[in-house]
Amino acid sequence: MSIEWALSPNIAYLFLVGGFLLAIMAIFSPGTGMLELTAFVALLVAGWHIYQLPFNVWALVLLLLGVIPFLLAVRKSRQLIYLVVAVAAFVLGSAYLFRGSQWWLPGVNPFLALVVSVMAGGFIWIATVKVMESDRARPAHSLETLLGAVGEAKTVIYTEGSVQVERELWSARSEKRIPAGRKVRILRREGFILDVEEISEKE
Repeated sequence: MSIEWALSPNIAYLFLVGGFLLAIMAIFSPGTGMLELTAFVALLVAGWHIYQLPFNVWALVLLLLGVIPFLLAVRKSRQLIYLVVAVAAFVLGSAYLFRGSQWWLPGVNPFLALVVSVMAGGFIWIATVKVMESDRARPAHSLETLLGAVGEAKTVIYTEGSVQVERELWSARSEKRIPAGRKVRILRREGFILDVEEISEKE
């Protein structure tokens, strides 16, 4: 492998975009650390390329500015013009991130910059929208509505036990022993533990 091929702007660009995408995936779905490690290695290789290759500062600034219309497109989903502007900034900034043989020539293959920018932008778009929808979603029920609710003892309840309220299973305790299968009323909630009492058959 020649050093010229290893220092190809196209290779550097792919490592840079791949590193950022892996980093975003690691943020959204933290796990074993493999994503974080792979993202770090990819960005490290991309950084080495950037250090070795001449790059255009204005193209880097354009890439960063492209984030602004992208965020506007995410927040205002009906204003797709923002997304078009963002993708255009990403493509142009990506193509000219590294200097070509002439000042007017892009260092990165324009077709590669277009395909990668659209795919990466689409991935980030979907991931960001899903996260925002999740944050905006209201809880299925308020924990305060548990007080006074009726459930069923799934195990014997005394100093500890389990109770089912609607479709959820909770840890429970009671001042008096409650056999499994009995109906119980929620008195208090302390963290994820419910204080319950047995409902008499007359109620």
